[in-house]
Amino acid sequence: MGSSGSAGPSAPADPPAPAGPPRPADPPASARPWAGADSSAPVDPSAPAGPSAPPDPPRPAAPPPPAGPSAPAAFPLGPTPPGYRAEVPPSAVAPPAPPPPTASPASAVPAAVPPRPPGPPLDTPAALPPPPASPGGAQPDTWAPHTPAAEPPAAAPSPTRPDLSVPAPYEPVPVASQERPSVAHVGSGPPTYDAEPTALPPADPDGLDDLVSDTVLDGARYGTSTLRAVSVRGDSARYRGEPRRDALLTARFGTAEQALVLVAMATGARATPGAHRAAAEACRWIGRAVGRSHARLAEDIRAARRGDLKSGLHRLTDRSLGKLRASAAEQGVEPEDYTASLRCLLLTADPECRTRVFFGVGDGGLFRLRDGEWQDIEPRTGDTVGEPVVGFGSLPHETPEGDRLTMDLGITTPPSPYEPAPAPPRAPFRFRASVARPGDTLLLCTGGLADPLRGEPGLCEHLTTRWSTGGPPGLAAFLADTQVRVKGYADDRTAAAVWEA
Repeated sequence: MGSSGSAGPSAPADPPAPAGPPRPADPPASARPWAGADSSAPVDPSAPAGPSAPPDPPRPAAPPPPAGPSAPAAFPLGPTPPGYRAEVPPSAVAPPAPPPPTASPASAVPAAVPPRPPGPPLDTPAALPPPPASPGGAQPDTWAPHTPAAEPPAAAPSPTRPDLSVPAPYEPVPVASQERPSVAHVGSGPPTYDAEPTALPPADPDGLDDLVSDTVLDGARYGTSTLRAVSVRGDSARYRGEPRRDALLTARFGTAEQALVLVAMATGARATPGAHRAAAEACRWIGRAVGRSHARLAEDIRAARRGDLKSGLHRLTDRSLGKLRASAAEQGVEPEDYTASLRCLLLTADPECRTRVFFGVGDGGLFRLRDGEWQDIEPRTGDTVGEPVVGFGSLPHETPEGDRLTMDLGITTPPSPYEPAPAPPRAPFRFRASVARPGDTLLLCTGGLADPLRGEPGLCEHLTTRWSTGGPPGLAAFLADTQVRVKGYADDRTAAAVWEA
């Protein structure tokens, strides 16, 4: 009637939706991770049940996981913090299989993994069906079982603690070299003898005290000076099995700043059976004489009494060598066969005193390295002129030929025809007192090192490079420096060097 015409025909309550194909952009509700069991989306009960959803439905950004049976309610996943790894209880998920090399990491984590139908293993790329093409043209990722998001391989695993560092997996570990460095040489070519000892000297079971070691090394530091001393058997003696003819003695007498340091070195006569015993005895005699007078000698050095030092040390040297000749007579040996050259160095422990005193008898060398240049300061005898100066003192009491001078008349005393033939002339006494400067290096040595220093410029250049900078070397480095070999020089080497701070 009229009222019905104004209201119009009543619309049906819920007209059935026409059946049609599912929309490709909307996957089933069970496949959407954001839809739970209590989803409010209407479900058409009259819609026919279609086939199960494909394992990889299309999606705009990432492939959705396959539908799982009756998954519990899930909440939307928020952004994953940097470095976070999802952990899944082992009871809920089977052990993960390694993803294919070309697969991209999955961005969604499903709640459960559906049972795999029978067929080839999952790790075989051919067993997985190709995913359907997405409308947007983007290729979805290959379906994989529930595994944590894979990360690209890194060069080194990140440490679990920030204060710990993990080395690179293939970083080589440095290994100390097992090769022993060979002894260096300078000159025209390598020496004939081997660089290392070959034969030991013969030993007497009843005279083991006479055995001499191949090498002696010592060092100390007092005041402003650093001392290094070494005595090494020569290449010739090492090869022939002969004992070292050089002897070395380093001793300190007194304490504190009043202490006096003595370095004595001696060389026995060549080709004599007791040369090593004579050299050691000469060092012991001079050491005993200096030790008994060390207080007076240290005072004279600090007061720069050079004349008193020269005369007093001359007497001590003569007494020591005289006792050596007396020992030769007791043994029934000729004095010429039981003698030794003797060279000594004195320095005080007082840091305010830089006077270094050398004295001795026989061949050898006294050198000084100053401002990168070597100076041969070995005192010469027989050509002293003028007033006494540093290093020479008063005039000698006899000429190099052994003639004594009578006052100022210059008349020599003729030898008596009734006296026995005079003994061969003795080696002249040598003395020098010099004041060191900061940075100087004073080197006292026997003939085994002095001769190659004077005859081979390459050795001087090598030691200049080694000793000019960097301060005094250690004991091992000093031993290596003094062992630098030169062809044609194979005698024993004994040296003492003093570095001034």
